[in-house]
Amino acid sequence: MDNVMFLRQFKYLIAVVEEGHFGRAAQKCNVTQPSLSCGIKQLELEIGVPIFLRGRGQRFCGLTPEGDRVAKWARNIIANCEAMRDEVAAMQKNLHGRLRMGAMPSMSPVLPLLLQMVREQHPNVAMDVQFIGNDAMKSGLNNFSLDAALTYADRAELGRRNTLKIYTENLVLLVPDNEEFEGRTEITWKEAADLPLAMLRSGIHERQFVDQVFEDVERMPCPKVESESILHLMFQVQFAGLCTIIPSHFTIMPGLHKGTKALRLVDPVASQDVCLFWAEGEIMTPMAATLVAAVKKLNKLGGLDARLAELAATGLPTAHADTNTRKLQPAGRAPVLAMVS
Repeated sequence: MDNVMFLRQFKYLIAVVEEGHFGRAAQKCNVTQPSLSCGIKQLELEIGVPIFLRGRGQRFCGLTPEGDRVAKWARNIIANCEAMRDEVAAMQKNLHGRLRMGAMPSMSPVLPLLLQMVREQHPNVAMDVQFIGNDAMKSGLNNFSLDAALTYADRAELGRRNTLKIYTENLVLLVPDNEEFEGRTEITWKEAADLPLAMLRSGIHERQFVDQVFEDVERMPCPKVESESILHLMFQVQFAGLCTIIPSHFTIMPGLHKGTKALRLVDPVASQDVCLFWAEGEIMTPMAATLVAAVKKLNKLGGLDARLAELAATGLPTAHADTNTRKLQPAGRAPVLAMVS
């Protein structure tokens, strides 16, 4: 069988698995449905096993046990072929294609800093950022639909991966800038528990982390408002007089809203490490390598905290930060990322 044809048939197979429908898979591959079905039948004949459970019409009925194994190999082969092309292009200083990255939704404010460093070195690379949970990240790394993932270092369910720390996330309490909090730069978790709080929904990782800290100090506040959006919670502080817990980097990107201020949360100071994850293996894909190189370069330049401090000093067009927020970062402490945007 022609090797080019073999690769095309693997792509047909994966398209059917992803779409769950032969007709939609054909549209995705820009071929007719009979051509796609014929290609898959030829693949079955070449390999010598049935790949799909047969049903009526174009409905996808699932894979045979052998088909499931063939599909895993097909993903691996396609990924390696694409990585080979990317590596050759990189050798010619012409890397192009799509960098596919998964991240926790809360990390969106700081991702532009990292991805801009990639674009500076590889202007022909397009960025495809998916804000998803850890289960979807694990699946994406396993089936090669993601080149890398950005999430918390303690997320063991991602399985065995290569990792590189990017920053440590700390938390602050966003409060109305009024007489009640005048002159204050920090607040204890016990004090925060007694305030009217707007919080992330209970199923979100960052909320679960916050709940654990409250439990450790023997407090369990009842939120007045719950949402999956940190920006919405920040609006609740600005316009409704509530308080909310956010990563400290939100005080710089996108910046504090008018009429609000941030207090450092202490007793305890709770933090989480955020890391870049990519698939284990002898060969790192060129797209993953671009991210790893960007993180290493960022770390050599002082890390994310130094970059955020630089942005805070020069001023961000969208930020409304006042001088109080600049006092929240102790010397040598890494800034913060997280929560859901």
